[in-house]
Parts: sequence; C-alpha cells; structure tokens
Amino acid sequence: MTTALPPIVDASDIADRTDIVLCDVRWYLDGRSGYDAYLDGHIAAAIWVNLDEHLSAHGAPEHGRHPLPTAQSFAASLGSLGISPDDPVVAYDDLNGTAAGRMVWMLRVLGHDAALLDGGLGSWTGETETAPNVRTPCDCPERAWPDGAFVDIDQAAAAGADPETVLIDARGGDRFRGETEPVDPRPGHIPGAVNVPMTDNLGRDGCFAELQTLRARYEAEGVTDADGANNTVVYCGSGVSACMDALAMERAGLGRPRVYIGSWSQWSHTNRPAETA
Repeated sequence: MTTALPPIVDASDIADRTDIVLCDVRWYLDGRSGYDAYLDGHIAAAIWVNLDEHLSAHGAPEHGRHPLPTAQSFAASLGSLGISPDDPVVAYDDLNGTAAGRMVWMLRVLGHDAALLDGGLGSWTGETETAPNVRTPCDCPERAWPDGAFVDIDQAAAAGADPETVLIDARGGDRFRGETEPVDPRPGHIPGAVNVPMTDNLGRDGCFAELQTLRARYEAEGVTDADGANNTVVYCGSGVSACMDALAMERAGLGRPRVYIGSWSQWSHTNRPAETA
C-alpha cells in the first residue's frame, strides 16, 4: 500500500511511480493556449487538463472568472479524463503551480490523493514527449464539496471584518495596493485583507521554500492553525492561484485554509468597498 501524497512533491519522489496520473494544467492569463504548450512538450504519459473546461463553471461576470463547478460537473470531468477516485494525481504547469494548484486543491478537499509537482515542468528531468495522451473514460462518482472548504462573497467580507480571522490576498503587491489592475473592473483589495503574495513562497529555482520559511511567513500574519481553528481565508484574482497559496499553508503544517473562489474577479464586479492602501 502506498503512502498518501503530501500536498507538494519533488520529481524524484514520483519518478518510479507507475500508478500516478500526471496532469498538465497549463493555462495563461494572457490568452496563450495551454494545449498548444502541452503539444510543444510535456511529461511522458501526462494528460492535458483544461482549467476553463474541467476545473471551472461558466456564468455571468459577477460570479467571477473561474467559478467552482458543481460536484456533478467535476465528477463528469474527471470521468471524461479517465481519473477514478482511486487514481493518485500529480499535477503541474510551467508557472510554479499557479494553475495546477487549483486541480490539486479541488481533489484534496474531496479526499482524493493528489499533489502539486514542485518546480513544475522545469523540475522534470525524466522523459518528455509531444504526442497527446488520452486515458479511457471511466465512471467517477459525484462527491459533494465539503462544508467549510470554500467561502462565498459574504463570508469573505465577514472574514475581512473579523479580527479573529486572517483574510489573505495571494496576488502581487501592486494589484493588492491598487497600483495596477490588468483584468478586473476595479483595483484594490477586500477590506481587512493582508497581502501574502503566492510567488514569495518560492525560491529562485521556482520550487517552494523550506517548511520553516513558509510557516514563518504565515505565522507573521496571524495564521496559527488554518485547519483546526478555521481562522484563515485565502483569495486571489479568480480563485486559481490562491489554491497554490493554500497548498503552501498545508505544506507548512498550518492545516487547510478556506478558499474564496470568486476572489477579486467577483468582488470587483460589485459595489462593495475596496481598499487601496
């Protein structure tokens, strides 16, 4: 029996595993094709997962750019990809986990064995290929999203107003401060949020910092037990890269925070207040 995967794994940890489903989840905010990048070269045997099709719902702008799919829709997507509940998954991209982390987080909150490849495609020294891979579709039962794993817009607002809750904005400092806003209607951040950019969790090699370093970053902002006390909510632009921040907290031994999937892409479409300092 194999040990359950931690939230983040090194390439060397899985090099000899034949039971893992490798998922290439490349996606780009600037509109480049993740599938074209996959066809240019990917880890051998990896399948491509479409963030917009498989990991998101579609709706009005006020729901955010990447709303959470229904449990039924996500189960159907996994089945179409040939991923059963018994298949361990390791996902990667080429942007330090900013897209792949979404898939890993969604699976882990359902109790599915899943991990993010530390360093992404750039850390892989094994075989690569360009031919696409398709797994045989399978039946994947619907698993309800667990209570407390995600928050809605009202709960995010309440988190920012609650001194006992840490509301973390995982975007870069310039977007947090409202100095720039490349994609959403308004600049700024949710009142009461603190800025812990997810990119600062990484070293120069694009891999995650040591556990103690990660833990110190979040503890400095008041995160003590994101899981047990449920005192932490994390968000980003559209609920994608925030999942990578959440995985960093889990890696650091701080439990599992809640994720506000609507994130700034939803908040900025409302008349709710925004802070820019």
